[in-house]
Amino acid sequence: MRFVSARLVLVLFGVGCVSVPAQKPPPNIVVFLADDLGWGDLGCYGHPKIKTPNLDAFAKQGMRLTQCYSACSVCSPSRSAILTGRTPYRNGVFTWLPGNTHVHLRKSEIAIATLLKKKGYATCHVGKWHLNGKFNSKEQPQPHDHGYDWWLGTQNNASPSHKNPRNFVRNGEPVGPTEGFSAVLVVDEAANWLRKHRDKSKPFFLSVWTHEPHLPIESDPRFMAHYPDADAGTKQHHGNVTQIDHAFSKLMKTLDELKLTEDTLVIFTSDNGPEGNGKRGRTRGSTGGLRGRKRAMYEGGIRVPGIIRWPGRVEKGSESSDPVIGSDIFTTICDVTDIPLPKDRTIDGASMVPLFAGGKIKRTIPMYWR
Repeated sequence: MRFVSARLVLVLFGVGCVSVPAQKPPPNIVVFLADDLGWGDLGCYGHPKIKTPNLDAFAKQGMRLTQCYSACSVCSPSRSAILTGRTPYRNGVFTWLPGNTHVHLRKSEIAIATLLKKKGYATCHVGKWHLNGKFNSKEQPQPHDHGYDWWLGTQNNASPSHKNPRNFVRNGEPVGPTEGFSAVLVVDEAANWLRKHRDKSKPFFLSVWTHEPHLPIESDPRFMAHYPDADAGTKQHHGNVTQIDHAFSKLMKTLDELKLTEDTLVIFTSDNGPEGNGKRGRTRGSTGGLRGRKRAMYEGGIRVPGIIRWPGRVEKGSESSDPVIGSDIFTTICDVTDIPLPKDRTIDGASMVPLFAGGKIKRTIPMYWR
């Protein structure tokens, strides 16, 4: 008995000395959404002329999705699906929302920012909102009603254009005239929040939704200078995409400077395909040869760029042809932050996490468009 007891003491002592690996903190999350950016508009998606060096480099740092889809071929429904994980025809935002419409993203819908805030995240939205008709009004829910601590936004487009917009609202207060171009202004707000206003004791969730390259397009001359031989409309459009690329790089550099890159999951995508016919004016976006464009249910209207970077979790320079949809962003974020999916409603999105290790998405509800 003495021998057995001695062995038991040694075993228990040995177990007590085993070091337990420290649990990693929950990741920071950035969802960067371009507006009307076509599947073929980036260099890393095959565009022969548009200069997007920063997004091309970003794709090499993570995973490029070759069958990434928006939840709709117009913007408001696509955004509602990203925030709720539900097809627009469940969450009620099933079409484009003009100003003063009675339609809005209902408070009864559960937005991902709300879930993350309850989980202890600091939350911020900057850029286009377009999930209500009565923007900055008590008559309808605003970004803070859907879980955002800090927000800067517009109802729909930057006005009068991307240059010096006058219609931004910050946390319920009109900003007034600004100087600069929309995507850069939006990213500067995000960077300022990251540096000065967020609770640094918490992980963060940041939505950056640019207005570019949606009409009315206006591009910084330094970005149009990349296209000296193009006509005026093409210079404006291509320069506008390069403007997004520049703004995106500013945000990524801010993460680097604040030493947040290694702990941050970044998702880049677009809300639908390109505007117009691609042959005149400033609507020169590319579908990469796919049929149809914005407002169409063909591939060119709903297939969009999709790039994911999460250092140490997503293989550098990888690609996936597994189809994904905007509503999957909600479910993926819930998965990586250990948030249970709401049980009182249908969640259409599936987690993209299996893709990170080269697997396939386990989808129980079919991808659906109307």
